Amino acid sequence: MGKVFEGIDERLASFLEAQPVFFVSTAPLASDGLVNCSPKRNRREFAVLSADQVGYLDQTGSGVETIAHLRENGRIVVMFCAFDGPPRIVRLHGRGHSVAAGTSGFDSLAPRFEGSGEAGVRAIVVVDVARVSDSCGYGVPIMPFESHRPTMDQWSARKERAGVLEYQAEKNRTSLDGLAALAAPGAEE
Repeated sequence: MGKVFEGIDERLASFLEAQPVFFVSTAPLASDGLVNCSPKRNRREFAVLSADQVGYLDQTGSGVETIAHLRENGRIVVMFCAFDGPPRIVRLHGRGHSVAAGTSGFDSLAPRFEGSGEAGVRAIVVVDVARVSDSCGYGVPIMPFESHRPTMDQWSARKERAGVLEYQAEKNRTSLDGLAALAAPGAEE
């Protein structure tokens, strides 16, 4: 039923990049730490960078679990589900790191992602993929895609970049478990 791939080929890359939503899961090392699973919109904000590396734009949010967990241990899985067409689930297991907006590393990756200059963008998460697998997806419902919510764009546009950075300094410095997440605004990581 499921298949393990040697890497991400063009056909698989097309599938991944076409999905309007994907999910990211990470966990801290502590056995009592909180596991995190986050949905991510994809308006050309996810990109296959090579056969064994992907990345996505990380938007400012109320939490910063993914970045904190990646700083601590790097473990990550990115999951895609086909909500239309043939049933399919694809998981990308690997090790990731975040590249903060405003850094030279971010600037070199940014052209690969639409919307990288928007006020709400916090980082680019880069994943070195160690395992690519798919499974049947028979349990995933068929759901037609209507549109992306405009709320995040509206929120960040109202705040402008300076307001978003203030929000990040207040709300995105540590994870729910107290792990370090974002560095001070403007600091290279």
